[in-house]
Amino acid sequence: MRKKLEGNGLWESSRMMLPEHKAAINDHSESLKRRTRIELDEQEWEHVSRVVSESLLRRQPVAVRLFHPFELLTVIGIVDRVDELKGRFMVDGEWFPIRDIEGAAMEEL
Repeated sequence: MRKKLEGNGLWESSRMMLPEHKAAINDHSESLKRRTRIELDEQEWEHVSRVVSESLLRRQPVAVRLFHPFELLTVIGIVDRVDELKGRFMVDGEWFPIRDIEGAAMEEL
């Protein structure tokens, strides 16, 4: 009986995983990869505002880092519009929420 419990015996060969266990493991691994939202201070918001308005007025490309729960998201392009009422801005024809901005910088040509 002792031999079954050692090495590749009884416990080693009975590796069974229920679908509930697999789902729980996947949920846990996703929660470990999840990013937290960065809160910008006043000075950083001023810098972002300056970069976005300069891109809007001078038609220069800008790189805006946006929040995404699982990946690093950077939008590169020229700011077309800013809608302060709805809290969004448009880069190359696509709208993005202003609250998701984590940083911005002018893109070198």
